Order: sequence, then structure tokens, then C-alpha cells
Amino acid sequence: MILAIDVGGTKMAAGLVSRDGTVTASARTGTPQDADAETLWKTLVRLVEPFADGVEGVGVGCGGPMTWPEGEVSPLNIPGWRGFPLRARLAGRFPGVPVRVHNDAICLALAEHWQGAGQGSRDMLGMVVSTGVGGGLILGGRLVDGATGNAGHIGHVVVEPVGGPPCGCGGHGCLEAVARGPALAAWAQAQGWVPDRPLSVVGDGVDVLPYLEDRAVTGRKLAADARAGDAVALAAMRRAGRALGVAIASATHLCDLELVTIGGGLSQAGELLFGPLEEALREHARMEFAARVRVVPAALGQEAGLVGAAALIVRDH
Repeated sequence: MILAIDVGGTKMAAGLVSRDGTVTASARTGTPQDADAETLWKTLVRLVEPFADGVEGVGVGCGGPMTWPEGEVSPLNIPGWRGFPLRARLAGRFPGVPVRVHNDAICLALAEHWQGAGQGSRDMLGMVVSTGVGGGLILGGRLVDGATGNAGHIGHVVVEPVGGPPCGCGGHGCLEAVARGPALAAWAQAQGWVPDRPLSVVGDGVDVLPYLEDRAVTGRKLAADARAGDAVALAAMRRAGRALGVAIASATHLCDLELVTIGGGLSQAGELLFGPLEEALREHARMEFAARVRVVPAALGQEAGLVGAAALIVRDH
């Protein structure tokens, strides 16, 4: 069995995955907010302990940036980890077995190529649109790592070069700055949108994850209001969808893609997102080879990150 770990800004997940990609056991917990490095590490250790015995490898998907393949991580959405030696720490905890760490969006792309909507595709981009926007490239049937392990990071393709919003990377007008859930919700609030659902209250026996998602004012709320006909929410979803379409058109022209899969919380908005995405994509993907690209929702659900993390160990990339 492979110990698979998925580290994100709102949750950490861990589980056991067989060599055929089946998740046999899993658990998750909220990522501590505003925590220091050791608190975060201890939280992860507690999460993986039930799965620690007899594993033959450890695969980890984590938000970036990171040094690769060394696995020192500095996730933009986890401020407590800056240059944190995640791979080295896990290798110390699991001596004698391979430990591999990669960007979480790359793991999601691997998962979709192996077990999801990308099966059989030789040239695809797997994307995640959630609290961040990222991606992973499969070209010629193999994962493309790039010089530093960051190939496919479509979240920092610039879609609004003039007057675009500031991005956590330090630039302006990046796709992530426009289309990630919290940024999109913040834009909508600036236009007068008020989320209907009150913030959850955290207490004994209450799942912390809905609270963390509410506190970030995620895109899920925005999508719900858009479905109900809220004009600002609809405009926000259209803004995100068109930004995604423009970025995908650029990536398709550059990499000659046949397929793009999109997962993550915001992708669950369905036609609210995919409609304006297709509209913008077809406006910009005019070359014959680019016009054939298909964009589909990711097929794997909540455990996709674990499947992709396991793929780092069991799949020949």
C-alpha cells in the first residue's frame, strides 16, 4: 500500500492507496490557520499515524511553490511553511521507502490521467480551480515536470495585463488572481454581493472544514447565489469562466492539447462556469489544431488528490 497525502490551505488528507489506484482508507482534518511550522507538522503527523504501518512508499501533493524534487515547500496559502523540508521530514519518519513530493495540482492532473477523465489522452492539461488555480501537463503520455517541477502552472498565466488584480505571486492580472474562489468572491463583494449564509460556529464536535471554507468566503457560496439568479454573482462567475477560457486557449496553442480537465470547488458550478469558459475559448482558439481541444469536468471526486499522490510512487512518468 502507498501512503498518500494531500496538503491544502483548508484541509489535509491522508490515506492508503493500492497499486491499482483504489483508495482503501482515508481521513482528513482542517489545516490550522495562522499556525507556525511545527504546529502544522504535528497536525500532519497525527493525521498519517493510523496509516503508517507497512507502507511501501509515501506520495505527497502540496500547494506551491516548492523546491523540486527536494520537497521544501512554501505554499502561498499556508504562511507557516516557508522553505519547510516536508520531504525530508517524512523521509525521516518513513525510512527505507521512497518519499516523493510534488505540486498538488500536478497530482490532480496525474490522477485524472490515470483514473479519471483523462484516461487514454496523450496530451492534456489537468487543472484545479479552488482556493488557488493550478495545473499539470501530460504531453506524449508523460508528466512534464519542467526545470523546477512547475510546468503547467496555468494559474500564473496573465489574463488581465492592464489593470488586473494583484496576485499572491507579486504580479498582476494572473488567472489565479481573477478566478480562484476567494478572490472571485471578494470581487463580487466589492460589487455589492452579500453572501446569504452565515458563518459557521466552531465548537466541540463541529467539523472545522465548513467554517474554514466560510471564513474564506469561497466560490461555492457565489455559485449558489448565481444559480438563484443574483446578478452580481452571475457576473462574477462569467468573469471567472472567461478568464479560464482565455488562459486555456493560450495553453492549447503553446502545448497542442487535446483535452483539459477542470476540478476543484469552483468547477462544481457547472454551466455557470463552463458556459462562459467555452465562449471565450472558442473566440481565442482559432487555429485548427487548437480548436479541437475539449474541456471537461474532472471525473474524480474528493479523493483525487490522494490518487494523484499515490501515482507519484506507482506510475512511470
